[in-house]
Amino acid sequence: MATIQIDRLLDTVIKQAASDLHLTVGLPPTIRLSGRLRQLKTAVLEPDDTVSLMKSIAPDRAQEELHEHGTADFGFAYEDRARFRVSIFRQRGNVALCLRQIPNKLLTFEQIGLPVICKELCRRPRGLFLVTGPTGSGKTTSLATMIDFINDGLDRHIITIEDPIEYYHQHKKCIINQREVGADVSSFAEALKRALRQDPDVILVGELRDLETIEAAIRAAETGHLVFGTLHTNSAGGTINRIIDAFPVDQQNQIRVQLSTSLMAVLSQQLLPRVDSGGMVAAYEFLVVTPAIANLIREGKTFRIDSAIQTGKRFGMQLLDDHLWELYEEGKIAADDMLDRGSNPENLLEKVRRAGGNIDRTELHDEGNGTPPSGA
Repeated sequence: MATIQIDRLLDTVIKQAASDLHLTVGLPPTIRLSGRLRQLKTAVLEPDDTVSLMKSIAPDRAQEELHEHGTADFGFAYEDRARFRVSIFRQRGNVALCLRQIPNKLLTFEQIGLPVICKELCRRPRGLFLVTGPTGSGKTTSLATMIDFINDGLDRHIITIEDPIEYYHQHKKCIINQREVGADVSSFAEALKRALRQDPDVILVGELRDLETIEAAIRAAETGHLVFGTLHTNSAGGTINRIIDAFPVDQQNQIRVQLSTSLMAVLSQQLLPRVDSGGMVAAYEFLVVTPAIANLIREGKTFRIDSAIQTGKRFGMQLLDDHLWELYEEGKIAADDMLDRGSNPENLLEKVRRAGGNIDRTELHDEGNGTPPSGA
């Protein structure tokens, strides 16, 4: 019975192009559609329902992990129509699930609107390329697009380290080995350490989640590899500060020097609902590490990075708020969504008002520090 039920739910997710499916006790199954939650018109889930649904898709390894640690992550393919990344967890003593749909079709740079200069950076033989943003901002899709671009046009050995594997890549011009944390290797840091002995040209690290992994990624970039990684940060300057702050104070000067030579680019992104055609659109902040920006990193002057991005447009750089404003002017996103995702919502609000808009945003001043909530 659970298998039939999960099939119907997955069919609905795919048919409606929803990004996520939430299954929790006390509510009907709920999907996220264009960034908004929508309850399906079905029965409210009982404790036995979520347990049955979990058992119908979770491998034994994940069920054991759920029993021991209260949570587990895995991925699975639904026929040949889509893959899903799944998080199962306990809440109030009951089982809950969140399933993220990963389309089978890899997208192009043009389809997701990635800055054109990314293609040139993907051809480089070494360096650290970071893709950042909140959960659900499309980081995995951007990385998959870049890996597919390399796979299409260059002969490289690519190793990906993921938790879990989301997009499956076929061998094209490249050899691609995809390692799943928990199934193929014990941790990101262990996989990275081993990868350097496996003759890679390109290494993708699904998440730079601890000091050991960050250190290993920087070392790999320094030793002549192209390394892609992700962080949950919302700006280019904030990303650099997050990495430096992860290290003990007595190591931070050395890390600034290492980052100034190994960091190649930071792409920070947000996903917003489209108001013109439905679906989602990505807004990007893009930093390319030029010699001038390398000096700012080395000298600890990251507070000047935003102004350096503004003056670096000829290198393909842009600030998130500038791209958000561009999308708003083109009629692709709503003003409220733009203000919620912006780095400086007060400035954006002033621009809206100067352009003739009239939005009541008093809540921006009621939150204490004026910082809007993170993205979808």
